[in-house]
Amino acid sequence: MNTTLCGIDISKDWLDAHIEPMGAANRFANDAAGIADLAAWCQNHDVELVIMEASGGYERLAFLLLWEMGQPCGMANARSVRYFAEAMGFLEKTDRIDAAVIARYGAVKRLKPTPPPSAAQQRLKALVARLSQVGGDLTIQKQRKSTADAETIASLDEVIALLARQSRRLEGEIATLIDDDPLWACLDRAFRSLKGVASRTVARLMAQLPEIGILSNKAIAKLAGLAPIANDSGKRSGRRPVRGGRAGPRGVLFLVASIVAKYDPHLAAFKQRLQTAGKEKMVIRIALARKLLVILNAKARDARNEFANAT
Repeated sequence: MNTTLCGIDISKDWLDAHIEPMGAANRFANDAAGIADLAAWCQNHDVELVIMEASGGYERLAFLLLWEMGQPCGMANARSVRYFAEAMGFLEKTDRIDAAVIARYGAVKRLKPTPPPSAAQQRLKALVARLSQVGGDLTIQKQRKSTADAETIASLDEVIALLARQSRRLEGEIATLIDDDPLWACLDRAFRSLKGVASRTVARLMAQLPEIGILSNKAIAKLAGLAPIANDSGKRSGRRPVRGGRAGPRGVLFLVASIVAKYDPHLAAFKQRLQTAGKEKMVIRIALARKLLVILNAKARDARNEFANAT
């Protein structure tokens, strides 16, 4: 029996919807009222699952409100949907066509609902994102001092001081949020038991990679874009690149892996073996990041099991 799905193409102002397999289509405003109308429309058509893509944050309100209204939602990978559209012969690209493609993709792949994040998880993600923005602004203001005159430097120093205060406040809010959650506090201790892993790293991983400790090592590496992709044909065995995945946690792992390798003997020995084998710098960098992720995933899995057994 076919599942009734609704694919949604999301922009800043609009939600274009298409129901598969009946073909009904409609457009709604991307605001609370429009989302309520969308939920009612889906219920009238017995939609079992709404499928959408990540769209620069414009999907967040619809995803959360639809779940609150009792309408299950699932997330589709935008790159995969685009490849699927081309394979199916959909070379045109309009909002209405995209909604139909998303619905068809969800049906073919038999996508499952994506559980909504908890309020605490949403708050942690927002705080970490803002801390990253403030950190970037701080770097820019400090760089401007090198070419500024005395009066401009004084103005820049005021901005730098303000941003530094905001950064400290955000770090404090993040630390409190993690400490107040027993599971997160347990994960925090497990991660920071590895020398070179700082509290800011822990916060970013917990905000941007909440599946850590739940998925297998292979699955978590793929999610972070650190899993090698097979590139073989016949007798040819090609280079296996990494591609896709979540850029945020991947960037953190690249940076932190090189620091941890200075202190952790196992990671240091692993790096030395790669260098001795003549591996390229980028290959070593990726391999170290993946190795660190596997270590952290194991620590998170043990911490989650310990927490579950204690409660």
